[in-house]
Amino acid sequence: MTHYSLLDLVPVVEGGTVAQALAQSADLAAHAETLGFTRFWVAEHHGMKGIASAATAVVIGHIAAATKTMRVGAGGIMLPNHAPLVIAEQFGTLDALYPGRIDLGLGRAPGSDQRVMHAIRRTLDSDPNGFVRDIAELQSYFADDGRTGISATPGAGADVRLYILGSSLYGAQVAALLGLPYAFASHFAPQMLDEALHVYRSSFKPSAVLDKPYVMAAMNVIAADSDAEAEYLASSIQQSFVALRTGNPRQMQPPVEGYKSSLPPHIAAMLDELLSCSAIGAPDTIEKGIAAFVERTQADEIIVACSLFDHEKRKRSLELTAAAFKSL
Repeated sequence: MTHYSLLDLVPVVEGGTVAQALAQSADLAAHAETLGFTRFWVAEHHGMKGIASAATAVVIGHIAAATKTMRVGAGGIMLPNHAPLVIAEQFGTLDALYPGRIDLGLGRAPGSDQRVMHAIRRTLDSDPNGFVRDIAELQSYFADDGRTGISATPGAGADVRLYILGSSLYGAQVAALLGLPYAFASHFAPQMLDEALHVYRSSFKPSAVLDKPYVMAAMNVIAADSDAEAEYLASSIQQSFVALRTGNPRQMQPPVEGYKSSLPPHIAAMLDELLSCSAIGAPDTIEKGIAAFVERTQADEIIVACSLFDHEKRKRSLELTAAAFKSL
């Protein structure tokens, strides 16, 4: 059976608060654990009113405390924003608190706009090999092999699983070179999915941690008891994508009946492209959509994105999603 996991952006809804978003994320994780989800990841984003996961390591600790056995981690940490030693210490601490359960997905995108990126990084590293160099440094801290001359405490000897994230060929090449599992962000950037997976699999070099390629592919799954209800609920994430792409990110908006049909044709076409790796509908509809995506990607694991305005509707969507995966 294909493993299934959950990616959560810890959405802050219109009229809601960050505290509410964090509480609901923990409740969602506990619910996902009972449904058989393999892991629960949160992602680093900055300067966005509708996403409460900026302090990603802190949020992971919050989620891990609300669950018992499910793996919890970052999907991902944007490594160029941080000193590798700091990430080793943060995730070494998480591993000490929740041993054997912590994942660390690494990306190189800023997770923000240019102004926020400058505020975080202060000085920007233009070295094209900087990402790979930082990963090697981070691995050295976890291995405590002495190559850096520093022993990370916490961090040295931590059992933290590393993943490389990507939405282009670069991440696929890095993951293959280092012999690490690869997660593709097809839930919002599907354009290079097939080519990236081919590059990763064909170029993969076995490592001490992985002897063959391991692919995670992301898709949006919004499930409800009818196709019409699911389409209605999906209008919230559609509004979020339109707001982001038009330079006006905001809190997650309540669903709107007929939202997509009200958009100008070029905006509707943009949405269709961005959300092409999605299954939206009743149980039969999402089962077919998930099966087709698994067949297309031959992924070892599907990581599901499901951002909804209504928390209870979101939990119901996860129930139907888990049932769909179990039926494959």
